[in-house]
Amino acid sequence: MAAKDNSNTQMNLFGEDEPVKKTKKKKTAPDDSAPAKGVTKRLSLKDDKPAKEEKKPVLVKRKTVQRKTVNAGHISDDQIEAKAKSMGDKQRDIAVSEFFAKNRHLLGFDNPSKALLTTIKEAVDNSLDACEEAHILPEIIVEIQQRSENRFRVAIQDNGPGIVKNQIPNIFGRLLYGSKFHSLRMSRGQQGIGISAAGMYGMLTTGKNVCITSKTGPKAQAFYCELRIDTRINRPEIIDDKPVDWDVKSGTRVEIEMEARYQRGRQSVDEYLAQTAIANPHVKITYKMPDGVEHVYNRAVETVVHVPEPVKPHPYGVELGILMKMCQDTNAKTVREFLCNEFSRVSSKLATEILSKAKISVNAKPITIDHELADRLYKSINDTKIMAPSTNCVVPIGEAELLKGLQEVVDAEFYTVCTRPASVYRGNPFQIEAALAYGGRGYATAGVIANSSNKKEEDDNQDLMRILRFANRVPLLYQQSACAVTKSIIQTNWRLYGLSQSRGSLPVGPITIIVHIASVWVPFTSESKEAVAHYPEIIKEIKLALSECGRRLGSYMRGQKKAKEEAKKRDYIKKYLPAIGEAIRDILALPDDKVDIMLDNMKIVLEASRAKGSKNTDDDDDNDDTNPDEIINSANDDANEYDDDSSNDE
Repeated sequence: MAAKDNSNTQMNLFGEDEPVKKTKKKKTAPDDSAPAKGVTKRLSLKDDKPAKEEKKPVLVKRKTVQRKTVNAGHISDDQIEAKAKSMGDKQRDIAVSEFFAKNRHLLGFDNPSKALLTTIKEAVDNSLDACEEAHILPEIIVEIQQRSENRFRVAIQDNGPGIVKNQIPNIFGRLLYGSKFHSLRMSRGQQGIGISAAGMYGMLTTGKNVCITSKTGPKAQAFYCELRIDTRINRPEIIDDKPVDWDVKSGTRVEIEMEARYQRGRQSVDEYLAQTAIANPHVKITYKMPDGVEHVYNRAVETVVHVPEPVKPHPYGVELGILMKMCQDTNAKTVREFLCNEFSRVSSKLATEILSKAKISVNAKPITIDHELADRLYKSINDTKIMAPSTNCVVPIGEAELLKGLQEVVDAEFYTVCTRPASVYRGNPFQIEAALAYGGRGYATAGVIANSSNKKEEDDNQDLMRILRFANRVPLLYQQSACAVTKSIIQTNWRLYGLSQSRGSLPVGPITIIVHIASVWVPFTSESKEAVAHYPEIIKEIKLALSECGRRLGSYMRGQKKAKEEAKKRDYIKKYLPAIGEAIRDILALPDDKVDIMLDNMKIVLEASRAKGSKNTDDDDDNDDTNPDEIINSANDDANEYDDDSSNDE
């Protein structure tokens, strides 16, 4: 008999079997917190238990990114060629004005206060160059008018030769346009960017045009021009051009309205004009400040500055690539003629010596000089002793003029000036001047002493050395730490000359130093012309000039130290002689008149003895360790000898 399947039955209370009712699972309403199938549950602030699967969305994202990358790499050859063609069609010329409009910080227009200084500096530099080239004593007027809180109108006027009418738009409305870039002679302006960049900055910040008025002579007609620069093509756009009446003999006036900020103190317009007066003692500057105050910097000398003459490059420092290009571009028929015509300080005899060392025929044609021959010629030039470059191409300030300018603004106890012989870097002649002022109240700007005389401030924080940097008579106010002048000063051991100096820092003390580099091409670190590049030749000459000034300062400080020690000894004599006189009078019972005579004679003897001892130690640089007690004992011994002589006489 088959077994009965009881899997689907159950026994009731009466012992009878009955079928089991199958209950269906009740469908619950969908819960928002319950995730759908295949979807990870999100974490909620109300949930006590975090979701178990948290990395699934990350995996999904990675797969999606991976699929996009794979799909992006699969393009046809035709698509690659089309893409290259479309990229090539986008290439176009970039105007230099368009570049500097987006990168105006490279030209010195970083912030409103610096923009105001840069504008005035560029205009004043151009005015000084024009006046000196025309042999005119410069008279410059600088006006700053405040139109609103952050808007100023700047006007610079000079008495120079003026600008011809057809050149006014190009000079003020085109970047990289000028007459000084290709000439090897000293000048303040070099690149033809500054004044046009200032006008462009004013146009970009205020939308106003640049206004120029110029007159070329007493009988010439003055012209007024209003223009703006088209930055897309680097060309001027003339707004107005007309003749006007201007009651001046000759000159140029430039007016620019810009967004700026006026401030006083260091790195200000006041500071720039004060330093300009130091480096240019032949100029008269009338400065009208925004508050209406007028300050005049009168000229210290009435001599017109000598105009530097253009010079050919010096053989030293000319690079190999430039030498090869010069050989290809010259019109000389022989290499010897090429060396004599294209370089300065090279005579026919010296050219023959150079070619003989290089094993090159003197009659060889310059166009046949290949890389190997040019390399031999380059090495032979640097191995041959050549005369230093001529100084006609650079015009230093001069020791007498620099000293006068320094004394005008620096109240000091000691002054010294040093001028180095002309040298060369990369074929460009240059000359270094240095001046030093020590002690006193220090450097002053517009009547304000920079080195405070407040004793409390001096005790709390003694001032570091004040550095005034100049390049071609132009003050350098920014990027002092990045300049070769500062590096040379820090590398000089000022402790040898009696100053306190920590490692890698400027010396401490009431000292102001001026360094001026005059060159046919000053190697600035940027287009804004704020710091000199670190060429070894330039740093070497600066350090030599500083060392010479330091030796003179050390000699002066040692002399001052000896003078103080002598004064101290003299005070001992004055202090103890009256006591000695009273003792002698009491012992010998001398009258007062004889005691006075004896004291006078004793003072003469002691002064002569002190002077003799000082003379014997003039060449000794060591410290004087003389004990004051020894001075007193010596004075007493001299007095006893005098008493014995007086007793014998009686």
